[in-house]
Amino acid sequence: MAITAKEVNQLRQMTGAGMMDCKKALVESEGDFDKAIEILRKKGQKLSEKRADRETSEGSVYVRSSEDGSEAILIAFTCETDFVAKNADFQALGNEIADAAMANKPADLEALRALSLGNLTVQDKVTELLGKIGEKLEVSVYEKLSADQVVSYIHSTGKLGVLVALTGVGSADVAEAGKDVGMQIAAMNPVAVDKDGVDSSVIEKEIEIGKDVARQEGKPEAMLDKIAEGKLNKFFKENTLLSQAFVKDPKVNVQEYLNSVNKGLTVSAFKRVAIG
Repeated sequence: MAITAKEVNQLRQMTGAGMMDCKKALVESEGDFDKAIEILRKKGQKLSEKRADRETSEGSVYVRSSEDGSEAILIAFTCETDFVAKNADFQALGNEIADAAMANKPADLEALRALSLGNLTVQDKVTELLGKIGEKLEVSVYEKLSADQVVSYIHSTGKLGVLVALTGVGSADVAEAGKDVGMQIAAMNPVAVDKDGVDSSVIEKEIEIGKDVARQEGKPEAMLDKIAEGKLNKFFKENTLLSQAFVKDPKVNVQEYLNSVNKGLTVSAFKRVAIG
């Protein structure tokens, strides 16, 4: 059947797909717009499968917070190129997904991908946009935190985001302190809040490294455990958040800085997400 330019343009406005793709879909569906949209979506799915092995090392991080500041979510919406990361449709969908994540607070990433956005799921929306853009897209990270107050920090590139869960807030205004700690986490990439949060496998590895270095330095075997313990304590000091020297004032550590803001103020958890 004959497909008019007006019909092609109408489908293009509805879907954002390319003109030739719209024309082919309308021809295949014999002018049925609903079927044509489904054809375009399936094309996106095929593109998704074809590009499944591509790396999505570009994109943007999005954060949302509850009105009272006690909850926040962070998502990473990723793609293959920086050009697409700056695309208006990509950014719009990223923001839409972040809004849905904050409103529904799904249990995990798979639950987020299954959330409804209008008459489609989040994953279907991503696949639909993939069909238009022709590049692998994915919601690759979803994190959420709750506490007395959760403060977010997004680095200027938009590719690195942090959530900081603060407890012991009381009546103090801790927004600036939370941002400071978020910047610290972004810059220093600590392995945990404190030494109690460090994974046992990391501790075992650091102990072995400490012993190996001591052996190479010719230290007696009987001293290796004590030397390794000292090196492990240094590792904790340099790599766990609350013990790290505060980047804005290295004379104090992060916990001492927080105490200066409000006695008892501390960090109970954090999430750091970097794209690329």
